[in-house]
Order: sequence, then C-alpha cells, then structure tokens
Amino acid sequence: MERDQEKIDSFTRRAFIIGALQGCALSVLAARLSWLQVVEGEKYKTLAENNRINVRILPPSRGQIVDRFGVPLATNLQNFQALVIPEQVESLEKTLMDLRKYISIDDSSIRKALRQAKQRPSYVPVEVRNKLNWDEVSIVELNLAKLPGVSIQSGDLRSYPYKESTGHIVGYVGRVSETEMTNAPLLSMPGFLIGKSALEKKYETLLQGIPGKAEVEVNVHGRAVRELNRVASLQGQRLVLSLDAEYQRFVQQRLTTERSAAAIVMDAKTGAVYALANHPSFDPNIFSGGISAMDWEQLRDDPAHPLNNKVVGGLYPPGSTFKVCTALAGLEAGVIDEYTTAVCPGHYDFGSNRFHCWKTEGHGTVNLVQALAHSCDVYFYKMSTAVGIDRIAAMARRLGLGSSLDFDLPETKAGEVPDVAWKRKQRGDKIWHPGETINASIGQGAMLASPLQLATMTARIVNGGKEVKPWLAGYAGAQRISRGAGNDMGISPHHLDLVCRGMTQVMQPGGTAAAAQIREEGMEMAGKTGTSQVKRISKAERASGVRRQEDLPWHLRHHGLFIGYAPVHHPRYVCAVIVEHGGSGSGAAAPIARDILLEVQKRNPAIKEMKTT
Repeated sequence: MERDQEKIDSFTRRAFIIGALQGCALSVLAARLSWLQVVEGEKYKTLAENNRINVRILPPSRGQIVDRFGVPLATNLQNFQALVIPEQVESLEKTLMDLRKYISIDDSSIRKALRQAKQRPSYVPVEVRNKLNWDEVSIVELNLAKLPGVSIQSGDLRSYPYKESTGHIVGYVGRVSETEMTNAPLLSMPGFLIGKSALEKKYETLLQGIPGKAEVEVNVHGRAVRELNRVASLQGQRLVLSLDAEYQRFVQQRLTTERSAAAIVMDAKTGAVYALANHPSFDPNIFSGGISAMDWEQLRDDPAHPLNNKVVGGLYPPGSTFKVCTALAGLEAGVIDEYTTAVCPGHYDFGSNRFHCWKTEGHGTVNLVQALAHSCDVYFYKMSTAVGIDRIAAMARRLGLGSSLDFDLPETKAGEVPDVAWKRKQRGDKIWHPGETINASIGQGAMLASPLQLATMTARIVNGGKEVKPWLAGYAGAQRISRGAGNDMGISPHHLDLVCRGMTQVMQPGGTAAAAQIREEGMEMAGKTGTSQVKRISKAERASGVRRQEDLPWHLRHHGLFIGYAPVHHPRYVCAVIVEHGGSGSGAAAPIARDILLEVQKRNPAIKEMKTT
C-alpha cells in the first residue's frame, strides 16, 4: 500500500510540474498573442494589407503638339501591350514560349525581354510586344489562366500626322535607354517613351505629364482581384507652335525638286517661325513603336543625311549672302558711304596674291548698292582690308551669327565667326593674315553659318535693326512661353536702308536674281544670292579654264544660297534657303525663295492669332 501511495504521490508531483510548465507556456503564449494583437496589431495589419495591395503607376498621356491654328502635329493613339512580371512566373522563358502560341513574337523580342528582366527588379513588368490588335488582345485575355504573370496593358502610341513634313521640328520619341534611366519609377515602366530629338526632347518635362497611381487588391498569385483606390494621371501640357502646318507642308514639298535642300521662313518683327523644312526628311512614326535595324541603317547611311536638321545644325560658308554684313561693318566704320565706288577688273591683287571676282571680265565701276546687286567680290575685297576682321566679326555677331540664338531645337549649332581672338583660341595661331579677312568678307574661309542664322540676320536688317530672335513654341497649355523683346541694336537706319536698297536691286534687271522676282504687284521680294564653295579652285584649274558646275560630280558642286524678304516696302516675312551642291544661289535657291515667299504672303499667318485652347 505504501508503495502504491508513493507511486501516486510521484505521479501527482510530475503531473503538477508538467501542468505548471504547460500553464507557464500558455501564459507566455497568451501574453505574446496579447502583445501582437493589442500593442502591435496595427503594425502587422498594415504589413498584411501591404502584402495584399499592389500600388501600380498610371502613366500619363503625352501632351499634344499643335500648330498655330490648333492642327495636331504630334498626338496619341491607343496602344495595347503584352506584359510579363518575372517574379510571378517559374520560368520566364517558358512563359514567353507559351504566350507565343497565341500571338506572334519574334526571337529578337524574346531575347530583349529576357535581357530586360535581368537588368530590372523582378517585380517590374517586361514588355513582350506592343501594337496588339483586337483579335490578339482577345485571345490573350481568354487564356490568361494558362499564362501566369501575363497581362494586357492599354497605353499610348505617339503619332505624327504630318510625317516627313514636320519630322525635324517635332522630333520623335523612343524607349528609355540605360544612360537616360534615373530613379523615377515612370521611366522603368515597360514601353514608356521619352523625347529623343527636336521639340519632343526640348520640352520633355512639359509634355511628359504627371503619373497617377492605382491601389489594387491581389490574390496569392499576384493577380488583380479589385481596384481599391485610384488617383488619375495628368496629361502633359499642350504645346502650341508658331508654325503654319499647311504652309510647312507646302515648303517641304517645294524642296523635293532638289536632291538636298533646306529652308526657313520667319517673321521679321516677332521672330515667329512659320516654316522650317529639310529635304530629304524622315517619318518620325517609325520610331514610336521601335525602329527596325533595316530602316535605321537606310536613314543613317543615306548620303543626303535625312536625319540632319540642316536649317539649324547645317553649317555652311554663307558665301555672298554675308556681303550685307560686311557692308554694314564698312558703313559703320566710316570706310565707305553710299557714294564710295571701286573699279572691278575681275580680280584684286593684294601683296603677291590675286583674289578673283566671280565675274571674270569684272563689273567695272560700282558703288555699294550696285556691288550688292551684282554681287561684286572686288568691292568687298577692297573694303575689307580697311575695315579689318574684328569689325566685320563684331557686326556678324550683332546680326546673329556665331550664336545658337536660344532657339527651341536642341540640334541648333552656333557656327563660326572667325577673328583674331578666335584664331588664337581655336588654332593656337597668333597671326591673322590679311588674305583671311578678304576671304571672310565674302563669306568664305572659316566663316560658317546655318540657314537659321542667315534668316535671323536678314530679319534684323529689314526690321529696322531690332534684335529679334527666332522661336517655335509659343504656348505650353494656356501659359505663354516668355520671349524677350527685340531691343534696338544701334545700327544706323540710313545704313540699313542702303543695304535694303542693294537687296532690292538684286531682284531688278541686271541683278543676280532678277529672273526669280515675284511678279504679283505688292508682293515683290528683295534678297541676296550666295554661292558657297565646296571644292577650292586651284591656280592651275583657273588657268586651264574652270569646269562648269554641271560637269562636276554632285558632291563637289558649290552650295546655292539665298536670303530674302517680302513685301519690299513693308518687310514682314524673311527666308533663307540652301540647296546643297546646287551650283549657284541664283539658279537653285532663289526660285525656291520666290515660291515660298509668295505663298506665305497669300496665307499671311502674321495677322492671324495663335489658337491656344
């Protein structure tokens, strides 16, 4: 009995100890549960909610680009994309192959998707294909249960209705490159496009818009169950240009008669650009969905350089169009006046060097107005040696050469205005030779300018010496883009009038561009021709008889230039035209200038207000 009692007591003690331990464990567990539920309940509730809710970025629609009358030049079309989220699939490659059973996906797209998946966080969607049609969207949507991680997203595709006519103005958009990637989540979105050139690039911040967000409840597989909250994105601002779209199309079409040419027409008083055209051009639409390797190689390798904006980025010796600048420098320095004459025997000897006039037999005795009208080189050769390069260069800069002019297009180049300081800085040569001044006086040598600068130079001469600057973008949304007023440059009105009289005579009988004069009464134009040498003529070639331009290979012929304005008595529209390897300004560029200055006067956009709403 005692032994049995001992066993019972021992069992009771063990049961008590075990019970006590269990009680302690339950107490600890209860305390922990109380702590988690009461004290840290909100924290873990938030974590659970965050696991259950995905925050998705809503990309904004890109802002429109329109002409002065509200005609769309860059707009958006609906675009459906097939996406895959790598973290939601066991094998991305297998998923892509499964998706391939329902829609066409080429090998390069699969390789690209796999490469992007390695470069980005696994939760970031990867674009597999865009531009899906309705049938493709439907078949993917019907089979989503078999395609984990796959989704269809509706977005925007940039569209350019005027195609080649405005390619160099509006530019194009493209995918974000690695060098352009920042911490901004928007840039990581599959298929997101940013401006790559021209206005699309310059005004990227305004056009891009502000992204929104959507809070979406998802299941354990990451598939959306329902949308809980949405903050809408804000579309980018609408950019209103000074351009006249139909006139732009006209100018673009007019240039197609040449192999390679460019032209700009602007307002002499306000600086508004009404047309800016390059031929050949390109269709910016081919970049929106991703340009093919073949199309890119064709554009890149074309000898006429269709991707280059010749109006703002093409730099050429301005040739005789620069004589208006040399004339103003000479007048301001007091070296010449309206009565000063020079005898042109067809050449000018300076030291041991002979500088030839374009007219072999010479022009005889000419004054300033006649020298401009007949483009007599010798008159400006003689004048320049007395004026000096520094005065000529200073006048060139006042008229807009050697400057990017704060123009809207990022491709704009400043050109070159050589003088003593320039040569010392650029070439390390302290000696400026008189022969270099002679060459510069007729726009040759190291002098380089773009058609944009030549048009600006013309505007500043014919508007009474106001420092007008060219511009394209007038409004962003309803907000006017600030443009500085054209200050007076302090050039004598009498000197400006003399130069304008010379430019008027260029279009009269005996002038270098008389054949290109506008015949409609009240719309007559004035201007200045120019020929820019591509191949320097040697003494031996000159002695043996210079070959005609038509007999030379195209790439060795001179460039033809023309600057002009209309109407003559009340100048409002100015233009600059270059025909690459056109042979001469009078034969190639002046007829184009005539046609585009006549058309702009008929349309008369200067008197029509810009449509901002």
